[in-house]
Amino acid sequence: MGKILCVAEKPSIAKAVANHLARAQARNVNGVTYVKNYVFDYNFTRWGASNVVFTSVVGHIKHQEFAPRYSSWNSCDPLDLFDAPIINSVVEDKKAIARNIEEQARGAQALFIWTDCDREGEHIGTEIRDIALRVNPRLDVKRARFSNIERAHVINAATNPISLDEKQANAVAARIELDLRLGAAFTRLQTLALQSLISQENKVISYGSCQFPTLGFVVERYFRVKNFVPETFWLLKLMHEKDDIKVNFNWRRGHLFDRMAVTIIFERCLAAKMARVTSMQTKPTSKWKPLPLTTVELQKMGSRFLRMDSQRVMKVAEDLYTKGWISYPRTETDQFDKGMDLRSLVEKQQQDADWGPFARNLINSQFRQPRSGRHNDQAHPPIHPVNFVVRDQLQNDEERRVYEFVVRRFLACCSEDALGESTNIEVEYGGEAFRAHGLIVIQRNYLDVYPYDKWESSQQLPRFDVGETFVPKEVQMTDGKTTAPGYLTEPELISLMDANGIGTDATMAEHIAKIKERAYVMTRPKGGGRAGGNGEVRLTTGSRGGRSGTGRGRVAGDSGNAAPAAGNSGIQEFIPTTLGVALIEGYDNVGFDTSLSKPFLRKEMELQMRAICAGTATRSDVVHQNLELYRAVFMRTAQQMNVLKTAIRKYIPQANG
Repeated sequence: MGKILCVAEKPSIAKAVANHLARAQARNVNGVTYVKNYVFDYNFTRWGASNVVFTSVVGHIKHQEFAPRYSSWNSCDPLDLFDAPIINSVVEDKKAIARNIEEQARGAQALFIWTDCDREGEHIGTEIRDIALRVNPRLDVKRARFSNIERAHVINAATNPISLDEKQANAVAARIELDLRLGAAFTRLQTLALQSLISQENKVISYGSCQFPTLGFVVERYFRVKNFVPETFWLLKLMHEKDDIKVNFNWRRGHLFDRMAVTIIFERCLAAKMARVTSMQTKPTSKWKPLPLTTVELQKMGSRFLRMDSQRVMKVAEDLYTKGWISYPRTETDQFDKGMDLRSLVEKQQQDADWGPFARNLINSQFRQPRSGRHNDQAHPPIHPVNFVVRDQLQNDEERRVYEFVVRRFLACCSEDALGESTNIEVEYGGEAFRAHGLIVIQRNYLDVYPYDKWESSQQLPRFDVGETFVPKEVQMTDGKTTAPGYLTEPELISLMDANGIGTDATMAEHIAKIKERAYVMTRPKGGGRAGGNGEVRLTTGSRGGRSGTGRGRVAGDSGNAAPAAGNSGIQEFIPTTLGVALIEGYDNVGFDTSLSKPFLRKEMELQMRAICAGTATRSDVVHQNLELYRAVFMRTAQQMNVLKTAIRKYIPQANG
């Protein structure tokens, strides 16, 4: 009977999978208290009856660093780091884990890798493989494809091993090298040049190719708010009463910024006296149920409704996944495979006191296939519950909130759209068009289980006939002022990062956390309150070169992003610190087209990573092309460092001392 070495990405997955495959006996790995080897027998389809050792790593076990002669900040010109030799070695505190893999691989017939099925998991898989092959080059290396740790899913993965995806691993390797070189070069450059100008001695002014565009979005919105100049506008309102129902008609033009023009139009309307109905339409309408849940959507909704920031939402979701309650929470896919048995997943939720009756109705007659979005990462299905758990058995309130959201979202996806009836009336009055809109919700359907969406009936409108005329009961000319946009919230920031290719669904939360950790931004509850973090925002008054930021902004009463109905107090808004503002303005002034605060360079890098995964680009080509692009920006920045220093002195008073 041969020996099979199985290696998972984290100890909790190793324990869960080993327990599904067999009643495993565990022993601690020598020198690593949190990693265990689970030993049992199992009959694999590929290898037959086998003695299995199931162990794990804890994420990446190797790291890249520059050769020793480049490790000191003053050992070389930061520009040299674009070409300096890199050493790939086992992380010091994970050498015991690497030794365990070597020891178990020596007598093994095969290496079966159980890392997460995404880019990062593929790269960790290659690290494990390389360590094992060094001591046993004859190993048959395969990996398991799985997206949750339910027993049937695990057994299926064990029965159908696949090969590691070298292209995805190469994409991660390219990103790691670029992040190391660019991060180290720019961090050393700006820290050595600017550190003496800020108050905190020995403060590292770090750079990241995702961090800076993320910070750039925050600063851009900040100045749109601060430089906003309100403008007065004028509009017309028309009200008529019929069948004891007051109907408010809105001016089709919305509003105008010319008082005289509105006055002339107003007088023309009054002179006309009679209004005439030009259109009366009543038709069925619907509110679409949500798309299946992706990582980006989970992070945005968590911030908006669950009173948790994106990083915390992902940590809790990971915990729920490793405990076997939900599927893998890192996915870009918003479409369920047609062959997936969704009904069985719905059936498990019938036990719950709150949404159980809704789940039973779905099973009995109301189940509908979920909508399909446009994204499929070909790795994992959308996030969904895989097992039912009584919420009191979950570890804390955060786990309960995230689990409940995932379940309710899934049940809503399997329901019907909400149905209603809309009425639209248009009248002509003095040559101007006015409109009234009414909505009656007839069937709530998915809304009954998904309180995060709101769709409410408005007042029912009376019946009007086309051609009917009437004298309006009330006509008014009123004024108002445009209002500034709000500071950037976390859901908005994630949307901007997603649209501009800054980071991946799995790393966006980390980049946001990093700019907070570096004290480039602070957060506070939306709408006011004290910002959290170090320092306060102190900005000089007056115009800001390169950014007008005025614009007309939002009009009070206009429909923008509707405030959420629940959890609003949990939404955080981002405000940059003086250091964050100074860095972004400095880089913008160095060169707009290639500013490190803009998303263009990083977005192109992410597209090239996808090209590696698709096999249309190589790792070496992508690394070389991006290094050359950033090298030009680096040299320009070094030549114009006085521009950055000027920005620092402008916003940080002590820098002028």
